[in-house]
Amino acid sequence: MWNSRFHMARCQDNDVSEPEREKRWAELFDQLDLNKDGRIDINELRAGLDAWGVVQSDVEEIVRVSDTNRDGQLDFEEFSRYLRNHEKELRHMFCSLDRNNDGHIDVGEIQQSLYTLGVKVSFEEACRILQSIDRDGTMTIDWNEWRDHFLFNPFHKMEDIAHYWKHSLMLDIGEQLTVPDEFSEWERRTGLVWRQLVAGAIAGVVSRTGTAPLDRLKVFLQVHGSGGFSLWTGLRGMVREGGVRSLWRGNGINVLKIAPESAIKFMAYEQIKWVIRGCKEGGTLRVQERFVAGSLAGATAQTIIYPMEVLKTRLTLRKTGQYSGTIDCARQMLRKEGVLAFYRGYVPNTLGIIPYAGIDLAVYETLKNAWLQQYCTGSADPGVLVLLACGTVSSTCGQLASYPLSLIRTRMQAQASIEGAPQLSMLGQFKYIVSHEGVPGLYRGIAPNFLKVIPAVSISYVVYENMKKALGVG
Repeated sequence: MWNSRFHMARCQDNDVSEPEREKRWAELFDQLDLNKDGRIDINELRAGLDAWGVVQSDVEEIVRVSDTNRDGQLDFEEFSRYLRNHEKELRHMFCSLDRNNDGHIDVGEIQQSLYTLGVKVSFEEACRILQSIDRDGTMTIDWNEWRDHFLFNPFHKMEDIAHYWKHSLMLDIGEQLTVPDEFSEWERRTGLVWRQLVAGAIAGVVSRTGTAPLDRLKVFLQVHGSGGFSLWTGLRGMVREGGVRSLWRGNGINVLKIAPESAIKFMAYEQIKWVIRGCKEGGTLRVQERFVAGSLAGATAQTIIYPMEVLKTRLTLRKTGQYSGTIDCARQMLRKEGVLAFYRGYVPNTLGIIPYAGIDLAVYETLKNAWLQQYCTGSADPGVLVLLACGTVSSTCGQLASYPLSLIRTRMQAQASIEGAPQLSMLGQFKYIVSHEGVPGLYRGIAPNFLKVIPAVSISYVVYENMKKALGVG
């Protein structure tokens, strides 16, 4: 393991000489120089750090800032220069955390330092952070433990480490009822929030476009469920009617509404959070508070962009030549059905936010905390794959609870455009579906909805991570 490699070379750096430091660095260099050619390339650095169990290390960044002659490798002089400069930065961060200057960082100092940066963590969360660095079981962090833990993580200031400990993850899988992410005061002040929202929006555009055929099939099955449609016959019928391109009908407005919806939801969430906690409290919300704030923020965003939801459904279900575009669709709806047509299905849509947001958030937090307690007692971060798995399961559970309301909403949005379809209220739709199709009728179209979850999460994650790098986020 990583710390055992350091064990023989450890010493209190304020009491050691420069030759002793260089001797320790030379030992590390020799261990990482796998082919013994006097240089370390990216592959050797990555393999060596993986073998030591070092996580969250950006080897490309380490080589980029250290490789002064730009040959793609590090010689010992470049390697030792990186360690000397980075240890100075780490020493400064260590001293800023060690508020009582006793040479150790305790749980209270971690809590207080993060709170100063606008990240409020509970005592249990601060303990997990400390335990992820503490190797001798003293429930404190000395300089050696701090240095060894972050030596090959290219963080340059305390805000970077605070963001690393928080480990934010935002994924768009094409469902509009998600709870907004938590952001610290530092993240808002530095503009990181908006760069992260842009990265999430772009990931959502690619993800929704990639899974649009399944989304259109879901809407078809929701509306025409009693007409004998299956997955295969539905896809084949859509292609026969309008060609392969017809599989993406309605996707344009579906991706167009991502940016305004995300921005409105975030701004509403921040205002509601301020009301719940007070302007002087700061920090993150508890789970139940996030549920309330997220539900209200989602309802606010949906109220404002809901006409786009109705247009998306109408465009998704349209036949070839029915509308020349989005504006023509809106014009025909306004002329034939009036302004209220743009809010058909609004009530079941808004009601669906509560079970989705509540169950999604509760299951996500429960699964994440259960994993940490069972498998990662010494870590504050369960890892990206675990978070993805928790998000996929929690989203699926939320969809199961809210899906009947989603189906009723879609039918109400579409019913005026279908000849002979009864014009029913929310309760009328519920009774009609149960009486004609039974309880399973409330879950028509859920199969393609579930089929798109894994590809949507995968596409969204890959694009999101690459966009974060391109925009300089984390």
